[in-house]
Amino acid sequence: MVDIKRIVVLGAGLMGNGIAQVAIMAGYNVTMIDVKQEFVDKGMASISTGVNRLEEKGLLSAAEVLGRLKTSLDLASAVKDADMVIEAVVERMDVKKEVCKTTMDNGPSHIIYASNTSTMDITEIGEDCGAPERVSGMHFFNPVPLMRCIEVIRGDKTSDETFQITMDVARSLPCLRGERYIAPVLKSRPGFIVNRLNAPVGIYSHYIRDLAYEKGIPWEQLDADYAVLKSPMLPGVLSDYVGIDTSYYGALYYVEKLSPDFKPGKVITMMFNEKKLGRKTGQGFYDWSEGRPTPDTSIKAGLVDFDIIAAIRMNEGCRLLEEGVAKSYTVIDEANMAGMNTPGPFGRGKDRYKDFVKKLEEFVALTGKTYLTPCEMFKTGKFLEMA
Repeated sequence: MVDIKRIVVLGAGLMGNGIAQVAIMAGYNVTMIDVKQEFVDKGMASISTGVNRLEEKGLLSAAEVLGRLKTSLDLASAVKDADMVIEAVVERMDVKKEVCKTTMDNGPSHIIYASNTSTMDITEIGEDCGAPERVSGMHFFNPVPLMRCIEVIRGDKTSDETFQITMDVARSLPCLRGERYIAPVLKSRPGFIVNRLNAPVGIYSHYIRDLAYEKGIPWEQLDADYAVLKSPMLPGVLSDYVGIDTSYYGALYYVEKLSPDFKPGKVITMMFNEKKLGRKTGQGFYDWSEGRPTPDTSIKAGLVDFDIIAAIRMNEGCRLLEEGVAKSYTVIDEANMAGMNTPGPFGRGKDRYKDFVKKLEEFVALTGKTYLTPCEMFKTGKFLEMA
């Protein structure tokens, strides 16, 4: 089995420089690449800041760690003596396929290509590269040095050796906020585990937001329904922070890959068309002209049913088990906790699954969103055998 010593990180943006930082902290020799020097310089500055802060805390030697990092603008040259490429470029299939092929055309015969993608099919990324057996996925969560989860994804042609090496590299990368959790994704399906588990909740969110709009309920009152969860950001604020356009395009991706029921709701579509995209444009669900908003949560809308949300997530988790994406519901729960800092649905919900099945059937009858119809494993409780 190949001993990974030299890693090329392709992409110096937020994800790329985070990956490069944890890789040099783990002892790997790393070359970070991007298409413009200004991007590389910005990524280097971010890494230097992070590493120097850790030195101030007495956790490492900045000079030693940064000494393992080089930069380049030329992928073909950089991969010639590399053992592995971890790619963190834009989420466009044509770009990912191109750089994957460049890696295999110019790297040594043992080089492994791992794509940090949150949704895209690993099999398709590697299908034209000449060595699909050496292509895998490594889905990191942002910010990379702090978030514990890494999903390691097997494509249809990924070899056992490639998958194992990718798992081993993932396990070796340090996390500043607890022990790494590596979630093996046994099949490349849209959203993998964590994003897929939570994606169908968007169907419910669109329904609730459209209902609130029709009733003339202010967004802060709808957000107040969620205040009980004590999340770092309320849903409306988080949507604005991430970008309404990101939510819009994400929904369209699942429309294409899974079901028309993921179609963006009327509210999100209206905001997208009016360019009210949230933080980046200054206006979304909230006004961002004076910084991050702090909604008044003293009055609730009373529209959100958390049992329905729990039922949706459990049902999708059962789909992942049916499709062979994950081997147990424990993996799904633990991956969600490590990737989202939120408990997975099975731990608290498995004893109430019959009530949740009924709730979900009623919601499907009300809305016609047939994608949410309880799957066989959920209805029968067979998931209980896959702890």
